[in-house]
Amino acid sequence: MHAIRALSFDLDDTLWPIWPVIERAESALHAYLAAHCPRTAAAFPVPAMRALREQVAREYPALAHDFTAQRLICLERALQASGEDPAHARPAFEALYAERNRVTFFDDALPALDALGARYPLAALTNGNADLARIGIAPRFSVIVAARDMGIAKPERAIFVHTTTRLGFEPHEVLHVGDDPWLDIAGAARAGLRTCWVNRQGSPWPAELPPPDLEVPCLARLAERLGAAPPPSRTAL
Repeated sequence: MHAIRALSFDLDDTLWPIWPVIERAESALHAYLAAHCPRTAAAFPVPAMRALREQVAREYPALAHDFTAQRLICLERALQASGEDPAHARPAFEALYAERNRVTFFDDALPALDALGARYPLAALTNGNADLARIGIAPRFSVIVAARDMGIAKPERAIFVHTTTRLGFEPHEVLHVGDDPWLDIAGAARAGLRTCWVNRQGSPWPAELPPPDLEVPCLARLAERLGAAPPPSRTAL
């Protein structure tokens, strides 16, 4: 990996587990609706709201890169169906979004980012709608690229190339780090980046995909492989 000059990182399920975040966010949304829009809350408990959001995603494939827009459409539709004011969509979304940005990092994530960031420029590259300023880690990245802002999402080649261009390096000089074999690893490889699969669950690699350049069980191990290991006392291996 001697040619690596910068790294790009996926966020959800790479730096923090996403499902606990989503569950808390959806609970916060339901609590807002129960307090302010009781008919909507009664008609759309969490499972029904989740099903509606999936329906909206299918109906609006052009918004596959913008989870915020999808969620607002979902809320407006639920409120209208319940006979309540669709103006509640925005504050209801804010209740959800506050929790969406309250994440619990994997134990190895921040020490590894700090160690790697001391040696390499880092980019964040996400299909999600996390706000890194709210989360508090935006200063750790010299580049932040979000699908919502780009209008395209991983695994599209252009979003990876845009990230490497903003970093100031050729694609083959950038290592993309992520958990998803298709969106992160296969997508980055097709764009010419080097790849690192973070396989925290010990899952088998999909046989239909070319293997990643690296596979690690956690980010602390990646930092070790790149000669930037954080102090052992700060990291759970």
